Amino acid sequence: MDKADVSARVWARILSIRNGSGCACCGDWTAAERAALAIYAPLARRDLGPVTIGQIGQSLDGRVATVAGDARDISGPDGLKHLHRLRALADAVVIGVRTALHDSPRLTVRLCDGHNPARVVIDPRGRLPNDAPVFMDNGVRRIVLQHGDTARPKGVEVVRLPAAAGGSMSPHHILRTLHAAGLNTVLVEGGGITVSRFFQAGLLTRLHIAVAPLLIGGGPQGFHTANPVALLSDATRPETRVFNIGSDILFDCGLTSAQNIVAAPWHGIARQNS
Repeated sequence: MDKADVSARVWARILSIRNGSGCACCGDWTAAERAALAIYAPLARRDLGPVTIGQIGQSLDGRVATVAGDARDISGPDGLKHLHRLRALADAVVIGVRTALHDSPRLTVRLCDGHNPARVVIDPRGRLPNDAPVFMDNGVRRIVLQHGDTARPKGVEVVRLPAAAGGSMSPHHILRTLHAAGLNTVLVEGGGITVSRFFQAGLLTRLHIAVAPLLIGGGPQGFHTANPVALLSDATRPETRVFNIGSDILFDCGLTSAQNIVAAPWHGIARQNS
């Protein structure tokens, strides 16, 4: 399996598709460049309706961290570049509060050209401190989803959503809210629990699992559901394409369409200290 070649001209074409001024159907491309276009061009389009992508970077044995919690080098360098490309193609990137607390991500685009997406944190109980990197003001929208009245930094948009079972938030409510805010291409970046909840709710259009050649032997799993199937005949078998992206192998899984999410009114926003 040859490595997909995200050459400079391929990525320029991808960004032109995202901006509505290009297409992937014409051009003199190598086979490796066509593989790269096959990965990213569908996610760059804005004429197909809402798209929700789940992304997981994991080891060969399905782990996203060690038992001690070390997760920094799970993805290889090309797996990290892939993640940054997904961010550059998204309108918004979503993470759960556990990921925000443990990994302190910036959720910015640094390893490729492209605009930073809006940053969205699911923080039902308001646990994330206001000096977290995800709240850094760099000119993009910053949104926190929470139940209560926890004060947030100037410019951060606070969306209050009702509590679901166990105090969590309904993925349906989250996605409706983002769509109503004009954020239609959504990357659910982490962690595994958050991605799995969107999957179990039937809201992921695509699931990208980037597997790095590591055997860890223990630690948290990258993907799990609250109600695992008992029989393999009941397991989800997505239409899957496999790509060599260099240091990692990408499984690009087609799931369902997020277009059945009915837009809800954009309400409950409070821009604190603005």
